[in-house]
Amino acid sequence: YAYDPDLRMLYYGSGNPAPWNETMRPGDNKWTMTIRGRDIETGEAKFGYQKTPHDEWDYAGVNYMGLSEQKVNGKMTKLLTHPDRNGIVYTLNRENGDLVNAFKIDNTVNWVKHVDLKTGLPVRDPEYSTRMDHEAKGICPSAMGYHNQGIESYDPNKQLFFMGVNHICMD
Repeated sequence: YAYDPDLRMLYYGSGNPAPWNETMRPGDNKWTMTIRGRDIETGEAKFGYQKTPHDEWDYAGVNYMGLSEQKVNGKMTKLLTHPDRNGIVYTLNRENGDLVNAFKIDNTVNWVKHVDLKTGLPVRDPEYSTRMDHEAKGICPSAMGYHNQGIESYDPNKQLFFMGVNHICMD
């Protein structure tokens, strides 16, 4: 969880859908794998950004929500940065949930080709799908994630995040 006292908002993530057999739960499985922003006074949901629609890999995204203020298009902006188990680092405008950036932790992340910054959707590589008629090998990251529930920090002077990373793949 993270809290912005100026905006009076709480930020948190939701976990993966069940059952793990992805063929038994068609669709995006809305509201799973989602970063949420909520008004602390009223409880009203201000936004929800789903990182891994129809998660096939157990990339539950409930870890670190880093708050910072940085320039976006020349304007100081309140940001939320979330390094996810799925191997993507997401940065959202924490006032409205708009996606600012999404990039792979490193080039070994292969379940996804990239995140479309216009739609916010991951462009998947079907080679690394877990569908029942396909034996995928070398899916990166593993269910443990490239970033799990480790400790992170943010240096506002250097405008850098520091985080621990796992490099484990799976079949």
